[in-house]
Amino acid sequence: MVSTPHIAVIGGGSTGVGIARDLAMRGLDVTLVEQGNLTHGTTGRMHGLLHSGGRYAVSDQASATECIEENRVLRDIASHCVEMTGGMFVKRPEDSEEYFQEKLQGCKECGIPAEVVSGAEARQMEPHLAKDVEKAITVPDGAIDPFRLVVANAASAQEHGARIETHSKVTDLLVEDDEVVGLEVEHASGPGKRVHGTEGGTEEIRADYVVNATGAWAGRIGDMAGLDIAVRPSKGVMTIMNVRQVDTVINRCRPKGDADIVVPHETTAILGTTDEEVEDPEDYPEEQWEVDLMIETLSELIPMLEQARTIRSFWGVRPLYEPPDVGSEDPTDITRDFFLLDHEERDDLPGMTSIVGGKFTTYRMMGEQISDHVCGKFGIDAECRTADVPLPGSEDFSVLRDYMDEFGLRSPIGRRSVERLGSRADEVLKTDGPNPTVCECEGVTRAEIQDAISQSGSDLNAVRIRTRASMGNCQGGICTHRMASELHGEYDESVVRDAWDELLQERWKGQRHALWGEQLSQAALNYALHATTQNRDNDPAGGDPVDFAAFDTGVDHTGDSGPADVAADGGTPDGD
Repeated sequence: MVSTPHIAVIGGGSTGVGIARDLAMRGLDVTLVEQGNLTHGTTGRMHGLLHSGGRYAVSDQASATECIEENRVLRDIASHCVEMTGGMFVKRPEDSEEYFQEKLQGCKECGIPAEVVSGAEARQMEPHLAKDVEKAITVPDGAIDPFRLVVANAASAQEHGARIETHSKVTDLLVEDDEVVGLEVEHASGPGKRVHGTEGGTEEIRADYVVNATGAWAGRIGDMAGLDIAVRPSKGVMTIMNVRQVDTVINRCRPKGDADIVVPHETTAILGTTDEEVEDPEDYPEEQWEVDLMIETLSELIPMLEQARTIRSFWGVRPLYEPPDVGSEDPTDITRDFFLLDHEERDDLPGMTSIVGGKFTTYRMMGEQISDHVCGKFGIDAECRTADVPLPGSEDFSVLRDYMDEFGLRSPIGRRSVERLGSRADEVLKTDGPNPTVCECEGVTRAEIQDAISQSGSDLNAVRIRTRASMGNCQGGICTHRMASELHGEYDESVVRDAWDELLQERWKGQRHALWGEQLSQAALNYALHATTQNRDNDPAGGDPVDFAAFDTGVDHTGDSGPADVAADGGTPDGD
């Protein structure tokens, strides 16, 4: 070819950035667009499990085999994103012995290392397991940070020349002469880094080929060109505990069911999940019973969960896809495999391919296959290197040493910083200025916050996904104002306040279903800190002055009688 093909990738989750990285490393010109932050969709709402394949060893052995293969690859290329916790499939007295044996045999058939341990041995490994757990199968499950992994892939893609645009929503596909030739994109705050208050605009991105990697949103993109992409979104809830009750991934050894896994993740443990088909990937009920189910059911495996403190819950939507001729009624029956839909072959519409289905653990394999497909379209013979070239942060992992002397950090903070940054630790943490801790819960320092700001502009939620600041026990109660203050100097006050408000709102959303016991006390403390000492619920300097005397007289600030308002504030109309 005379010129380098320009490929537009839609979707900034694991699959999209994996494709962008692969194509860019092969020398193609790539633009990736994402409607929100990176990980905005399904990727940012998963339980953080690096699959061994054990969960699919009975029901979907093709997917199980892919998982163990990619498990090994990710441990190598993304070592700073992975914690090899190990996993167990545990059997309670009421669980089927036949299924336990099927699970063990399935693991062996798929090449998944598996070993049976007694209940006593399982409790030696995890002392908080229920005393009636009879036995378990150990497998090489792990925990993986999806935010860190996706950002690292995006950074690698950029290093190889790709353009990454977040907060840029595709509003239309450009179709000319019955061929997809590009995208119409609406930027929330202009192209480049997001800055609050900056006016955005619409851009036409012409492309030689378009890849639809939007997961549960793939059908919406298809609709823009009159294509039927029958993705079946299935929601699942995850509940985050305040500490790691276990250090091993715990799976219930039984056929499909809700509330059957606990994943230790960073400083927390994540309980999951449900599987319920929904119509809309953005608009679906988030119900309290789902959270209650997680705690009640998983307490059968780990009794201390019943009294433990939850800090937040969140819901994700799986992008399940099933060929139209299959017709399963239960979403748990749908394969977790992925499908490549070439719309020229399937729909007689050249210029675009969609990739649907799949799992987070196999994102790189999915990226490789669709990149092979795209390169084949243009007669490009370029090998995939994503399985061999480490991601930024994992190039030289020998830097995981104690940095407390070199960087003047206390040991736990130093170790946490280096675990997150991996081989980028020297680059980020060597600073001439003071480097205090901004987020105590997660041990995030000013140097890391400033590094994230340099990548993401004024978007403090983007800073959060890069550093984990505000994601610990206090859910931002102590650190959000500190994060906002790090924007001062480069951004105006109005920009900082908007960014701060947005971060607070995001932190609050996940706590609504966890307001009982000690967590309710924590939420009340956060409110007192934010609304009272920081005046985040009403800023007189930015609006109408508040007539505080009205609360004593029963008259509102307009001079009208306001008994209802006084009563709502905790008093009564007659002053009692």
